[in-house]
Amino acid sequence: MILTVTLNAALDVTYRVDRLRPRAGNRVRATAARAGGKGVNVARVLHALGHRTVVTGLAGGPTGAAVRRDLAAAGLTDELVPIAGESRRTVAVVDEEADDTTILLEGGPHVSAAEWTAFLDRYEQLVPHASVVVLSGSLPGGLPVDGYAELIRRARAHRVPAVLDADGEALRAALGEGPALVKPNADELAAASGSSDPYAGAEALRAAGARAVVASLGPDGMIAVTPHGSWRAAPPAALAGNPTGAGDAAVAALAAGLVAQTPWPVRLTEAVALSAAAVAAPLAGDFDPALHRRLLPQVTVEPLRTREGESPCR
Repeated sequence: MILTVTLNAALDVTYRVDRLRPRAGNRVRATAARAGGKGVNVARVLHALGHRTVVTGLAGGPTGAAVRRDLAAAGLTDELVPIAGESRRTVAVVDEEADDTTILLEGGPHVSAAEWTAFLDRYEQLVPHASVVVLSGSLPGGLPVDGYAELIRRARAHRVPAVLDADGEALRAALGEGPALVKPNADELAAASGSSDPYAGAEALRAAGARAVVASLGPDGMIAVTPHGSWRAAPPAALAGNPTGAGDAAVAALAAGLVAQTPWPVRLTEAVALSAAAVAAPLAGDFDPALHRRLLPQVTVEPLRTREGESPCR
């Protein structure tokens, strides 16, 4: 079982417009609303790939109730812990003409100390049964900045590896607990490491405690710096579409690869192909299965080699 943790669950609302006109009225052509948050998106992809998943985290209010109804409708096992505060919504406005997406992110509820303790109790019940735990997304108000560090520490006590997809202080605070994998994007990596060079940044995060670092580079694919080597993986071409859930699809592939212990080049091939196939899907948490299969043999994975003192990403 793969356990996904979404501490700041959301109801993701997507509006599709023919053309987004700032400072003007925009008629919405189609609307969709579904359970979201990065960990939920990861769980959707894993479920579609045939992996048994359990969704936990925090949810509250009418929005939280809508999240839970949608999880049930999607066939995802719901172990969310109820809270008093209202879960957040996110709004994605898809401009069909420009093939571009604008995203509005609410901050989320304030979580009490008692609610955090209740979640930790639920987590302790679930994590011993997991093959890997995926920790994704932002921390809602009220949670300690080292919240993810605490969850990684508890997973490690049960010998369960943790995959972390977070940024800022939450990421930096968790590195010392030795997550099996962290997956920042290029901007998050630069902010966490202080380096604009992805390879140097990944090396810095490994030095701080992460066992492996996989950094998303947008349409350029991703790089991986691991105990077994370093690689750059890239799709055959950039794909147009909605990139909102692309990183979550990559995390799903990497978590599945960690469970199966597949060689790193195979994991990266799957992550890049699945991420690209997610861009082509209209909603975060979905991917285009036919495109995924078509892209797999076209992804290139090359080892990163350096001369002493030189970064391979320069």
